[in-house]
Amino acid sequence: MKKFMNSRILAAVLIMIMVFTLPVSAQNDAGRTELQTTLQSTSAWLLRYVPQPTSATVGGEWAVLGLARSDCDVPPDWYDSYYIRLLAVVQDANGVLSTRKYTEYSRAILALTALGKNPADVGGYNLLTMLGDYEKVLAQGINGPIFALLALDSGDYDIPVCTGAQQQASREMYIDAILSRQHDDGGWSLGGSGSEPDVTGMALQALAGYQSIPKVKDAIDRGVSCLSGLQNETGGFASGGTANVESTVQVMMGLCELKIDPQGSLFTKNGHTLLDNLLDYYVTGGGFKHTTAATAPDIMGTEQGFYALAAYQRFLNGQNSFYDMSDVKALPGTPQGSTGLAGKNADVRAVKVIQNSYTFDDIQGLESQPAIEALAARGIINGAGSNTFEPDRSMTRAEFAAIVVRALGLTPVAEKIFADVAENSWYAGYVGTAYKYGIVSGTSSSTFTPEATITREEASVMTARAAGLCGLDIAMNDQAIRDMLAQFADYTTSSNWARASLAFCYQQNILSSEDVTMKPGIAITRAEIAVMLYRMLGQAELM
Repeated sequence: MKKFMNSRILAAVLIMIMVFTLPVSAQNDAGRTELQTTLQSTSAWLLRYVPQPTSATVGGEWAVLGLARSDCDVPPDWYDSYYIRLLAVVQDANGVLSTRKYTEYSRAILALTALGKNPADVGGYNLLTMLGDYEKVLAQGINGPIFALLALDSGDYDIPVCTGAQQQASREMYIDAILSRQHDDGGWSLGGSGSEPDVTGMALQALAGYQSIPKVKDAIDRGVSCLSGLQNETGGFASGGTANVESTVQVMMGLCELKIDPQGSLFTKNGHTLLDNLLDYYVTGGGFKHTTAATAPDIMGTEQGFYALAAYQRFLNGQNSFYDMSDVKALPGTPQGSTGLAGKNADVRAVKVIQNSYTFDDIQGLESQPAIEALAARGIINGAGSNTFEPDRSMTRAEFAAIVVRALGLTPVAEKIFADVAENSWYAGYVGTAYKYGIVSGTSSSTFTPEATITREEASVMTARAAGLCGLDIAMNDQAIRDMLAQFADYTTSSNWARASLAFCYQQNILSSEDVTMKPGIAITRAEIAVMLYRMLGQAELM
């Protein structure tokens, strides 16, 4: 059991002694209780020292955001007072929070989203618009794209067109801006060649929602490895040669967004976990110091320590991550994206648009063009080079596994299941994840045959399984299956194991019933697969 309170306090010592004597399950319960106690005392400290939150780096949005994303009791009028003050600031400035620091907009958007309020209408001003100005956002360095992504993704907001912007932004541009600044050791910094743990942690927070993109997943893995190497023997981190709470906090936030346990073996050094180190900055009675050498807590350190604990509490409870605010009940008019059907698997999520107006030269005028463009804009499906898509080309089983995992927003994790799927292959994570969620199965108990061409009936089975994960009712009785398939002259050539899935796909218009034949055993094309997944995601309210 790890420490949660100052060891000099007798009551805490007694609690720790009691915890050490408990079974593991009881220890976990006791640990959660102590975490909640620490959160409650810190929230009381924040409410006492930030009685009138406003739009500010300290004593403003971070206190609002942390408290709103915790399970702590906060008087509703405290949140109302923040909104009233923000509204006054926005109106007095004619909607211009800053001409130099566009993180001012990102920070306000995060707080508003956490409160279920509409950042597109704050006194008649749309705070999201400024995040469409790529050059202005990047003028602040790497902080700009990091917090722009966090703000936009918190409510799955579209990036509005920013009139007058030298270059209109897209999510892909912000992602690439962050990736381009990664150092050879896997970390990031505000400048210079040395990686900084706090900046690396923030970069991982912004990239966490895009792990289905191979280049992002690779960057994340390198970033996590870098942070593990930078962690010191007390379980914490130093920036500028000084150990500080912010470095520990930003690393913990990054890990929680990635669903990596900050108390896991990768982040335990000399017996000290990341949580242990965070609580070294805690002052009994409720506040956090910026450095361990400080004698008293301060507002900035306390805000940071508090929202890190809130993020970890959400991690332990299996709740949405700190920055994934799709669980917040939006007020009428809030332009939040679709979050899917009520019965979907909790790990399935809508994939965000990362590049607007994405197209290919060889799909112009095709019926499949809208589907291909929509999937490509989200990084679900890729081109074939030279701005071509090759719509009539067939697809392998491995390629389909990759596309469907990306389409459902699942994180690819390689697992050694099939002998013919090498652990270092580009598709290992996709095949492992698709198998884990029951989307694909092997061609035998030990093989997957990744390079084999996928047929129409195989694609239908896998798409139907994916639809079930998305919350669609895929069950059909034998009579309904026969009635649906009997309209096709060649339905008896389909495999028995595929007929229920084929019937479902035709019933839901995932496959078009306009054709007179099914052609179940022929190779399906890239264009056909794009249309199937596009229609399935539409039915699942994820597109």
